[in-house]
Amino acid sequence: MELSTGGAPEPRAVDAGRGINWWTDGWALFTRNAGMWIVLGLVLLVILIALSVIPLLGALVASLLLPVFAGGWMLAARKVDSGGALEVGDLFAGFKDKLTPLLVLGALLLVGTAVIAAVVGALGFGAAMGVVAGGAQQSAAGMMAAMGAGMLALLVGLALSLLVAMAIWFAPALVVFRIVAPVDALKASFAASLKNIVPFLLYGVIYFVAAIVASIPFGLGWIVLVPVLLLTVYTSYGDVFGR
Repeated sequence: MELSTGGAPEPRAVDAGRGINWWTDGWALFTRNAGMWIVLGLVLLVILIALSVIPLLGALVASLLLPVFAGGWMLAARKVDSGGALEVGDLFAGFKDKLTPLLVLGALLLVGTAVIAAVVGALGFGAAMGVVAGGAQQSAAGMMAAMGAGMLALLVGLALSLLVAMAIWFAPALVVFRIVAPVDALKASFAASLKNIVPFLLYGVIYFVAAIVASIPFGLGWIVLVPVLLLTVYTSYGDVFGR
């Protein structure tokens, strides 16, 4: 039974090995203009850091703008993929094209993040109360139960975060390339991710290894890994939905 994705295109199921190709294709796209991709990644990092300095409001604005920047990155990737020259201004292409639906995606992402935080916070509060009660009663069983509740909070948070990631992964690309409505884009992204869970698992293993390697030289490898990671979103989108 196929999941309904509204007005979005039907996602394809690809072979497991494509999870490797998303990385190799993303790397090939990165090497066409590595210097500029790194510059774009650093500019984005500076913007996000600057927003993080603003108490509360900065984090909210950053969450709203992340899909906008992601949409701009997708447009920049298509530009390079088509033989165009990359410019710093390409990072802000999402502000010129499909800004409103991308902001709606950001708002929905913000809601999803808030729900996850509330659920994990509630479970964590219960675990903390269990620790207090267990300590007061010097009950080993009470302490173990509290630790179990804390582990449950962590696992639930990871599971919910994974579901949100599946929903948002292809959404900005669907908005800017296929003019799909935000909610339909989230549904289509989730359906596509679910349909391609095996290649995504292989993709995730490679990411895990790459993240360890990137973190070894004082984290400097992330200067390269972040742009390549964002480009793999574009290459995986093209594989699953077509360019």
